[in-house]
Amino acid sequence: MPRISVLGVFNADMKVTVDHFPLAGETMHGRHFAVQPGGKGFNQAVAARRGGAEVSMLTRLGRDGFADLAYSVMAEERMDAGHVGSSAEHPTGTAMILLEESSAENAIVITPGAASFLTEADIDEFEDAIAAADLFLTNLEIPLAAARRGMQIARRHGVPTLLDPAPAQALPDDIYALSDYLTPNETETGRLTGMEIRTVADAEKAGRLLVQKGVGTALITLGAQGVVAVTTAGTRHVPAMNAGPVTDTTGAGDAFNGGLAAALTRRDDLDSALRYASAGAAIAVTRLGAAAAMARHDEIEALLKTAVSA
Repeated sequence: MPRISVLGVFNADMKVTVDHFPLAGETMHGRHFAVQPGGKGFNQAVAARRGGAEVSMLTRLGRDGFADLAYSVMAEERMDAGHVGSSAEHPTGTAMILLEESSAENAIVITPGAASFLTEADIDEFEDAIAAADLFLTNLEIPLAAARRGMQIARRHGVPTLLDPAPAQALPDDIYALSDYLTPNETETGRLTGMEIRTVADAEKAGRLLVQKGVGTALITLGAQGVVAVTTAGTRHVPAMNAGPVTDTTGAGDAFNGGLAAALTRRDDLDSALRYASAGAAIAVTRLGAAAAMARHDEIEALLKTAVSA
């Protein structure tokens, strides 16, 4: 079974469902509250695991009840937690999420906690796990220097890299060349290229610029418009899929990235991998939650047999 090493954050997601987003100074009643496992790296790890890959989670937690939640879910999902560090100085990451019921849109404030203090030296301790992987997946909820070191280690050992450049920020030039796969959404693509991304044509143009910067395959996700893939060989567009009414978009991007990683390590061709990832994202947004919303392999395969474009 292929193995993926995921470097990222675990957050305890504290989610409140509201009728509308509050205005400054407004106090309002929420409709529902839940504490659930989340964090971009952790969500992606769960998605990849449920997609059929063996997964090693590379992160750091605090010594608190939220860390207990992380270990419990990793055990339940049968993920490798042997490279999860523990900090006595900093808490486990948290995220405060407001979910607007009418639109299924969300607003999120993240406090990454212990994982936000990961250093390059800490990442060096993960070298064996990265070198043993069939793909290395990371994102920018951890410090950029830590993500870069992980990608450098992967490159040194010939391990393909997949970078989700979120949250959006400017990137140094060498990160592009270290990215075999780069998966920005419209906002992140705009930050990286200085372009406004509204259409498939905009994404194709931006993707070509990212490839010129050194990216192997630029995969620009466009929500309901699907995903645009750009390589030196050309461009392609894969429409989004419809798995039912949208309930919660919190984990959509993470479902896409984790599913994509799982498909790529199975050696699926790019079109098939993108359809698989898109199907996983389509299922995730029909469910409440982040990590808990990630689709399983059999669910994705069932949707692929019957799917229509969104």
